[in-house]
Amino acid sequence: MAAIINTSKGCIVIALIAIALAFIVNALSPRGIALVGQWDTAKGVISAKAKHDFINQAREIDLPKAQEYFNEGVLFVDARAAEDYAAGHIRGAISLPVDNFFSVFGPFRQAYPDSTLIVAYCSGRECPDSHELAENLENAGYVHVKVFIDGFPAWKSEGLPVEN
Repeated sequence: MAAIINTSKGCIVIALIAIALAFIVNALSPRGIALVGQWDTAKGVISAKAKHDFINQAREIDLPKAQEYFNEGVLFVDARAAEDYAAGHIRGAISLPVDNFFSVFGPFRQAYPDSTLIVAYCSGRECPDSHELAENLENAGYVHVKVFIDGFPAWKSEGLPVEN
């Protein structure tokens, strides 16, 4: 009986240590899940603000505003991976994957001046890539960057112009 109690205590101690380590790793990871944040899509982009402090709701635009900018010929920039862009993107959008930003930014910088109005987008409200791309562009000197919060899925589901 004593052996069973000791084994149970040992299992509980191991479980508590594992839980503590999981919380520590999560807290230290840049991709960790925040324990608090804005998780209501009706209020805007889902954001674990503690993890993604680059979320700036002032730069966010919705579908009607994105359509308006599109009709005005504003530059759309796709923050998703190159293979996602190749599978389908907003017509005329430029691929600038946030994961490869620094390796592909040079030609973009040469083609578009700092004053260019840019609409960044990715895969919707649960995707932080467009916000991260907007932050990178602003840090590089671009002064007119917007984020289409509903991204490519909303654009495509509304039957708006896409390319493959």
